[in-house]
Amino acid sequence: MVYELANILGRILTIFPLLLAITLLMGKRSIGQVPIFDFLIIVTLASVTGADLADPSVKHLPTAFAIITIGLLQKLVAKIAIKKRKFGKLITFEPTVVVKDGKLLIDNLKKIQFTIDNILQLLRQNNVFDINDVQLAIIEANGAISVQKKAEKSTPSLEDLGVHKKSSGISYPVIIEGVIQQEILKELKLTPESLYQRLQSEGVSRINSIFLCTLNDEGQLHLAYTKKDDRYQRIQH
Repeated sequence: MVYELANILGRILTIFPLLLAITLLMGKRSIGQVPIFDFLIIVTLASVTGADLADPSVKHLPTAFAIITIGLLQKLVAKIAIKKRKFGKLITFEPTVVVKDGKLLIDNLKKIQFTIDNILQLLRQNNVFDINDVQLAIIEANGAISVQKKAEKSTPSLEDLGVHKKSSGISYPVIIEGVIQQEILKELKLTPESLYQRLQSEGVSRINSIFLCTLNDEGQLHLAYTKKDDRYQRIQH
């Protein structure tokens, strides 16, 4: 019994790093909005891995070979699907229009085996409670719904309102737990001295008291402090 348990532990410690490496190789496509082929790949990987971990009589090396082969197969199929759109259509579902001009397309619903309740639920999850507000609704390949509201029912944009908002851009962490991130400063074409001066102008005298300091494209600093800093205040319950 002890030998079998040690064997299972050894399999877990070796198979999970391999499974993680293969998943990273397969990319975001395999773990994000999962197409049908990728779903089958994940189910197969789970079955192969589960059998290897649960049954010590299953040979370990063939399992590792199967995991690598499955991962490489997914990678190959993904590349072919990108280059050959017709092939990509064969291994996944096509987007289907289910609502147009506020009306349900019943024939399309039957083709994808969705009920009216399914559609209404998906619309509610997208903050649409009246089907008459919908200009176009599409069931995507992953089963999610994309909704375009009618112009008079959609939320006005800043452009519609004639408001021009300036973006603050991306924030870059220039100090993390009191340590200046030299590579980021170099990318931003800043020196530690210029950062020191900027911090002093903000009233900061000790860099080691800074938990996180970010700088955005507009040159705005955002500071978060550790408990060592005098500005830290405990939240009372």
